[in-house]
Amino acid sequence: MADRVRVLSIDGGGIRGIIPAMVLAELEARAGKPVAELFDLIAGTSTGGIIALALARRSDDGAPAWSATTLVELYEQEGPSIFSRPLSHQIRTIGGLIDEKYPSGGLVAALRRYLGESRLSEALTDVLVTAYETERRRPFFFKSAAARSEASRDFPMAAAARATAAAPTYFEPARVEAGGGADHFSLVDGGVFAINPAMCAFAEVRRHHPDAEVVLLSLGTGQLTRPLPYDDVKDWGLVEWARPILDVVFDGVSDTVDYQLAHLLDEGRYWRLQVTLDGGASDALDDASAKNLRQLRRKGDQLVADSLSELDAVLDAIA
Repeated sequence: MADRVRVLSIDGGGIRGIIPAMVLAELEARAGKPVAELFDLIAGTSTGGIIALALARRSDDGAPAWSATTLVELYEQEGPSIFSRPLSHQIRTIGGLIDEKYPSGGLVAALRRYLGESRLSEALTDVLVTAYETERRRPFFFKSAAARSEASRDFPMAAAARATAAAPTYFEPARVEAGGGADHFSLVDGGVFAINPAMCAFAEVRRHHPDAEVVLLSLGTGQLTRPLPYDDVKDWGLVEWARPILDVVFDGVSDTVDYQLAHLLDEGRYWRLQVTLDGGASDALDDASAKNLRQLRRKGDQLVADSLSELDAVLDAIA
């Protein structure tokens, strides 16, 4: 039985995933080791799930396929194509009102480039990625540990990433084939119940290692600050609330999980690194403009600079 389990949790947040990727790049630089060697379990939702899977992907020589620094570049290079839509799509969907806002082609292509044909069972360290099953109406978890013991749970990493990133109204749900192709799962972004998957990761550890000491680093993708004034929201209906309600749910769930874990884990065993999205950085999941990417990088730099002592404490605790 493990005496200590080292856990990394990464929030969802679309293009804002560049912020935790920058923190992890600093952590790798300070440790001189890849993230997959620093943690026993990496949990992620949506963009955090993509990061988790990419960092745990094994290359042909057995080393990590990607560094955190490389994943920062993923957001800068792939973000504009992931969050792009041709005029024909805008017209057909009436600007996203009657169908998903973005076609999934850019997202699928990026996931294939970064995750290839790798499967969950091949992960360098354990991963837990969240999604929600719309037909069975229940949370769904992609787990590398389950994939190693059950062939039917050994999904392609790219399929898991596509599912966890299927934010309602932004991308269409992912249809993921079950083992043997006899059935399928209809999956959307796990952020609908676990935008901050740290509590899911904590529960997973407690399930398998009830007596282990848990050390947990939780990374946010930016604290929302844009107000929703009463005079505006009091007259909103279904159309006006469709996308803002996602932000409200995501933000509330994320902060609640932080509150819970701060009371469950002793000081020196839990860290939540988060930065406020102000000063020109957009809180939109899909603002992949060059200007906003620069602002998000600035926020990532700020979070790193403000968290150096916490990062050193994390490294001491997981050493």
